[in-house]
Amino acid sequence: MKHIYRHLQSYIFKGLLALIPIALAVFTVNILYVFIDKQIMELVDTYTGIHIPGLGLLIFIVLLYATGVIASNVAGRRLFSLLDAVTGRIPLINTVWQVGKQLAGTLSLPEKNIFKKPVLIEYFKPGTWVIGFVTGEILDSRTGKKLLKIFIPTVPNPTSGFLVIVGEELVQETSWSVEEAIKMVISLGIIGPESIKAPSA
Repeated sequence: MKHIYRHLQSYIFKGLLALIPIALAVFTVNILYVFIDKQIMELVDTYTGIHIPGLGLLIFIVLLYATGVIASNVAGRRLFSLLDAVTGRIPLINTVWQVGKQLAGTLSLPEKNIFKKPVLIEYFKPGTWVIGFVTGEILDSRTGKKLLKIFIPTVPNPTSGFLVIVGEELVQETSWSVEEAIKMVISLGIIGPESIKAPSA
């Protein structure tokens, strides 16, 4: 009887875990429809009398694209710098704005390609490894030895951390991608690669 109970408990729990990503996907789609497509379509319907299912979401995507284009040029960057300065003087808004900036900065790290590759480096004490990202190389003019500039991020916010300069022999190579390593940092280690192995030559 105990065996049956444990069997049922185990697979019910596994079923729950399997449904979590599906539920999150459905929830996201529902939010996109209710709070984006539906709201925008109400405005379009009010002012134009046009009602096409999905048009609101399409308009939202076009707006995102336009915002991305604007934010990428000089005028757009100046505008966002002005908004940053203005919101910095409003206590509550400033906090929300800074959190949003940190989140956006974190998500854009892989896209910026500022990290060459993730590595493991002993830190704090021997046998304790942390994730680091190689950001460049520097030459020791005294010995002619090549050193690595490694950024060690804090968890769960990889936009802050420490910079160390060490020899290549002190780091362990991995086969992880930059995105995989960042996911591990952000998720407190919950999400990420399940093994460590040297990258193939």
